[in-house]
Amino acid sequence: MPRTFTAGSVTIGPGQPLSIIAGPCVLESLEQSLEIGRRVRDACRRHGLTYIFKGSFDKANRSSITSARGPGLERGLAWLGEVGRELGVPVTTDIHDPDQAEAAARVVDIVQIPAFLCRQTDLLLAAGSAASKHGRGVNVKKGQFMAPAEMKGAVRKLGEAGCANVMVTDRGTFFGYHRLVNDFAGLGDLMELAVAGGSPPVCFDVTHSTQFPGAEGERTGGQPARAPLLARAATAAGVHCLFIECHPEPAKALSDASTVLPLGSMEELLGSVSRIRGAIA
Repeated sequence: MPRTFTAGSVTIGPGQPLSIIAGPCVLESLEQSLEIGRRVRDACRRHGLTYIFKGSFDKANRSSITSARGPGLERGLAWLGEVGRELGVPVTTDIHDPDQAEAAARVVDIVQIPAFLCRQTDLLLAAGSAASKHGRGVNVKKGQFMAPAEMKGAVRKLGEAGCANVMVTDRGTFFGYHRLVNDFAGLGDLMELAVAGGSPPVCFDVTHSTQFPGAEGERTGGQPARAPLLARAATAAGVHCLFIECHPEPAKALSDASTVLPLGSMEELLGSVSRIRGAIA
């Protein structure tokens, strides 16, 4: 039996509007975050979608030690809090260390667990405990090395920490011929994940799924032109949420410049997935 997921005023799951998690890969400035968030929020409203702003305060999992990391925990969370208050939308960010969970859960509505860390027990327990304490949710990205059914373990660990407000995200299934491969049959398996309390809602990470890992040496390459195709396919498959990174000038983005979508393209994409959602609802 499916269950729902809450993030502030937004409810994600069966019978709810398609939700959009979108923002820059890494937080670059408060002003830019507000610009991105405002434009995506307004586009979502026009198309009957719900919206959650995302941005990372620290990119701790980059290929190169010289890659941009972000503003750090304190400043980044301050910016996220301001975005949430100014725009009136829920916000989310990812954590990489158990010590970051409490501070993040005091500010953001969703604590995100990166794909490569989805089996880290201490991180999951810290995130689950902090989220439960502050009335937040946890979104766990499925590692590309894991079968959908293996995500039961992550959901159970969060439950052991007291957090039942959980969503899982697919961001590509395995590495093949220099790219991530998306398994839509596996996406269906993920949407039927058998865990206590019912299967959690499923989000599909659109832009990271277009990556070409290691294609540019110390940087990950990508094919963002395929992002709309993946977004439409995932929506037609019945996912409850889409995760999309966007930027006013992708070529100048400090992180994931090869996969983020132009902010100006979001209106058309959101209109497209909204029409698909309406057709299958």
